[in-house]
Amino acid sequence: MRVQTLVSTAVVAAGLLADSACAKGSHVPLPASVQKRYESHFQAMSAKREVEHSHPKDFRFLNKKTEAYRVEELPDVNFDIGELYSGLVPIDKHNTSRELFFVFQPTIGAPVDEITIWLNGGPGCSSMEAFLQENGRFSWQPGTFAPIENPYSWVNLTNMLWVDQPIGTGFSTGTPTASTQEETAEDFVKFFKNFEQLFGIKKFKIYVTGESYAGRYVPYISSAFINQNDTEYYDLHGALVYDPVIGAFTTIQEQLPTYPLIEANTNLFNLNKTQMATLEKMHKDCGYEEYLEKYLTFPAAGVQPVQKEANASCDVLDTALEYVLPVNPCFNIYEISSTCPVAWDVLGFPTVLSYVPAGADIYFDRADVKKALHAPNVTWSECGEANVFVGTGGPEGEGDLSLDPIQHVLPQVIEHTNRVLVSNGDFDMIIQTNGTLLALQNMTWHGKLGFDERPSKPIDIKIPDLIYQEAFEDSGYGGQDGPQGVMGVQHFERGLMWAQTYQSGHMQPMYQPRASYRHLQWLLGRVDEL
Repeated sequence: MRVQTLVSTAVVAAGLLADSACAKGSHVPLPASVQKRYESHFQAMSAKREVEHSHPKDFRFLNKKTEAYRVEELPDVNFDIGELYSGLVPIDKHNTSRELFFVFQPTIGAPVDEITIWLNGGPGCSSMEAFLQENGRFSWQPGTFAPIENPYSWVNLTNMLWVDQPIGTGFSTGTPTASTQEETAEDFVKFFKNFEQLFGIKKFKIYVTGESYAGRYVPYISSAFINQNDTEYYDLHGALVYDPVIGAFTTIQEQLPTYPLIEANTNLFNLNKTQMATLEKMHKDCGYEEYLEKYLTFPAAGVQPVQKEANASCDVLDTALEYVLPVNPCFNIYEISSTCPVAWDVLGFPTVLSYVPAGADIYFDRADVKKALHAPNVTWSECGEANVFVGTGGPEGEGDLSLDPIQHVLPQVIEHTNRVLVSNGDFDMIIQTNGTLLALQNMTWHGKLGFDERPSKPIDIKIPDLIYQEAFEDSGYGGQDGPQGVMGVQHFERGLMWAQTYQSGHMQPMYQPRASYRHLQWLLGRVDEL
């Protein structure tokens, strides 16, 4: 495992060198002799870094205050985890009854004065999901035997902070009281300054990222950072959201594009002619087809009229689910190419199903894991059942009464940073690619509505596979796990980057980690395009 990891780290570095060349317009792969020299060089550098990171005296953020947060090892993670911290930090230093839980891992690359915040969505879903299965230093994905080191970890590039927020999420403690994003963002602003002061962080570049319902969290928190007018603690430089709730998501981002999604992927749904005809009729009779034809255009056709919540006769999404589940009981609305069996997930939430086989334990609910992470002894679940907002109404009745981000805060963040990436995976059915693009065509930023041009530029991923190298070699397929190739479409206008990701479900860093790695490189300003 250790040797394999070192080789993988070497190859990712070589791959990223090739990728940087691509950013300058080159599509020429590195010659084998040159790549071998790079691999040897980076393997030696990686080995040196492994040794360095095993000595706490070299830990950048270790001090008398942070010693209590240091994580020395994690159960079932049988390799050096490096410099890692976790625990609870209060929102108000004088009130420890309301605390947010974090995991903080400094970069294993060259030190950088920046911090990238990651938030999962829900609302009420723990960011420990991303830490363990998406962009953390190690990965334990559904159906896999044990954790492995993640060669595409965002920790390779930046200091990463995963946070369970708002109150009521994951390991966070306290009773939810917020009914708006403004309130939870205010909580986060206070927490984050307390975190920075604890770890001696000042004047760092800040990037805020997340997925799903964090499409609401990220813009509101980013806006709150901007409004602090304090670059010592809140120097926001960019934001990224995956498959994000940014508009009227239950209509624009779910219902309207559902039939075209199914029609484009008929082999994955395998519905009969009668079922397809029923869905098509709903799509037309409810005005969805006409709406898409008029407003999913470039340049934008105008401000889009509000769509009412779908009644049963226009609920294409739920009707489609009723049709597909008997055909494929393991269908996954978060990743439509999934089939049976349902893979065991150490987080207990592999599809839309909560699934824990007899005798299995949910990783973050284990006593030994909680102890190692300095987590409170509460029952942990990936997504809590109780609402984390207490208002009446809001999207899907979740109690969140704030405006959709496209109405104000997302444009504010774009105009302030000119470094915002919005991306959607094509295999996501809960928040759909054309729905997110439709929402962007209803947003005004830098004085104009939507994108002027239809996205068309390919995203060409030069990074090779780094997880299954040994298996490829052992199976006689060595050398066939090279650069991934075209994995999406990109488009940039007026400070906003759009990225459509092929063959990806809802959790992009898990399903397409190489594309996600590239997105982060752009966000951090390491490359000029995807």
